[in-house]
Amino acid sequence: MLDDRKLAVLRAIVEDYVSTNEPVGSKTLVDRHSLGVSPATIRNDMVALEEEGYIAQPHTSAGRVPTDKGYRLFVDRLSTVKPLSVAERRAIETFLSGAVDLDEIVARTVRLLAQLTRQVAIVQYPSLTRSSVQHVELVPLGPQRVMMVLITDTGRVEQRVIDGMEQVTESSVENLRTVLNQALVGKWLNDVPRAVSGVPLLLPVQERPMAASVLSVLLESLVEKHEEKVVLGGTANLAAMGFSASLRGVLEALEENVVLIRLLGEVGDPSMLTVRIGAENSHEGLHTTSIVSAGYGIGDQSLAKLGVVGPTRMDYPGTMGAVRAVARYVGQILAGQ
Repeated sequence: MLDDRKLAVLRAIVEDYVSTNEPVGSKTLVDRHSLGVSPATIRNDMVALEEEGYIAQPHTSAGRVPTDKGYRLFVDRLSTVKPLSVAERRAIETFLSGAVDLDEIVARTVRLLAQLTRQVAIVQYPSLTRSSVQHVELVPLGPQRVMMVLITDTGRVEQRVIDGMEQVTESSVENLRTVLNQALVGKWLNDVPRAVSGVPLLLPVQERPMAASVLSVLLESLVEKHEEKVVLGGTANLAAMGFSASLRGVLEALEENVVLIRLLGEVGDPSMLTVRIGAENSHEGLHTTSIVSAGYGIGDQSLAKLGVVGPTRMDYPGTMGAVRAVARYVGQILAGQ
């Protein structure tokens, strides 16, 4: 492992290279950083860092740039993740709290992450298997029509109008609504088919045809439209990132939903932040990128993940702080619904 002085030199090289996109020389380090040692000592440290693979020399007589291994150590040894300012936190809260449903929460989150980090934002929809029924509402719209609204604890709202029924009355709709909510509230969505199987038998015979129509539409609405679905934002930011020859590979990778889901990783502890750098990303087209991701959820239950894709030359403390803060706010908003 590197001693504290060499770690300080590596940290200074990463910070300067991220800031300027220019190879960093020993004179620059002396001028910009109070490292407390002579230029000769810094040059010796840079030689040692290069020999151990933490930095590289892109051109003869040029300064050094961090390698993936150097970025990895920099991230692993970060003492603090850059906190957002009070104004940034207030802006996030205001922007996200204005969302009225899950689709808008996801859309706003993507835009917000892309704006905060100036990178490509990715947000995964909450999985069906991690949603439960919060309420089922039935509203009679006439003698042959009923509107059904299914609301989940993750903010998903399914609304359907069911036509062509017979004997729709206020009392029959109220009976069915009561029985459905008793059977379903708190149940995982993938347990709903089993939970509703006995519902018709709990109703008077004359109300069972209406119940059968409603249950058919209810079960159809549970076919997961958001499973394995991710939303991208800020792709235009790639143009300013200096990918040059590798840009095509990055764009091709970002077009594949399966790749994006794999990039975000398995849904786990919502408080956990993951950083994958360069070749740590399994897709070859993303070997010049880093991915910062975090789970979001309700309490200690993680529902899905969100994150950003950018060049390995990224502001890791700032990006990690933004991803973590946005994930936390999304969880709070979902819990508040």
